[in-house]
Amino acid sequence: MKIKDIMTKKIAFTSPEETVIQAAQLMKKHNVGSIPVCRGEQVIGIVTDRDIALKVVANGSDPATIRVGEIMSSNPILGNPEMDMTEAGRIMGENQIRRLPIVENNRLVGIIALGDIAIEPKMQDKAGSILTEVSESSSVKTEVDPEVKSMP
Repeated sequence: MKIKDIMTKKIAFTSPEETVIQAAQLMKKHNVGSIPVCRGEQVIGIVTDRDIALKVVANGSDPATIRVGEIMSSNPILGNPEMDMTEAGRIMGENQIRRLPIVENNRLVGIIALGDIAIEPKMQDKAGSILTEVSESSSVKTEVDPEVKSMP
């Protein structure tokens, strides 16, 4: 099955000039954890709830003054509508991403989420292994962090 058959075509996106607050409100409105960042119709980055938490909130910065372009991940991994779902899943797993913006002729046309793949009957077994890959830490911490407290 091709990505174009299951991708979401109505996509929430933001621009690099928008504030982090505006991006967070857009994520809340659409119940998503990441949003493509576009200049016109071209995807130039992606911003995640994790970017906001770690690059803005944890640093004590004011999300009303920080622009999305300052914290977004540039050069995002992109897919195309003619890709097979298996290929999209492989890309998502290898790159540890849960959402894959879909572009055609340098224009954002859709987005596919791990959940979209998981609900396809032919992909349900594969979705579990993709989720495992996406969820694995890229660097395993072996020492104990004194800042981390355990539950009693």
